[in-house]
Amino acid sequence: MDSVSFEDTIFILNMRIKMLRDILRLNPPPELFLGKCLNELEFIDWVLSCLSGRYKGITEFDYISDTEWQFSQLLTEFTIESSPFSPSVFPETGEKIALLRNNSNARRKAFNESDMPAEMAKAEPVVSSAELSSLLESF
Repeated sequence: MDSVSFEDTIFILNMRIKMLRDILRLNPPPELFLGKCLNELEFIDWVLSCLSGRYKGITEFDYISDTEWQFSQLLTEFTIESSPFSPSVFPETGEKIALLRNNSNARRKAFNESDMPAEMAKAEPVVSSAELSSLLESF
């Protein structure tokens, strides 16, 4: 997968995560949205699994690890009592989230055990010429 399609895929995943967060903030009828939302979580999990290990540098690693963290946070939001799909009301939510959380935790563990976090710590922060110009304009 080339860099552009990797970044595009991460962008799409982040938009889907945001959409699901927005749905949770509303009061959707579970009979219409619960199944679709759980399927969407499975799809995001599947794509993250496909992308794991395919990053080619610090930037891509940063993108995927951040998206994985966002996904983990979304899973937590699905399990809280105020969720419209709360596991206390819909047991299938709890079962599905437990499986997805195990997958996410395994990927996050693999990210932490990879060489990339050490490389990120060694890397010097890079400021683009546009960012530098913007910073200097404020003086």
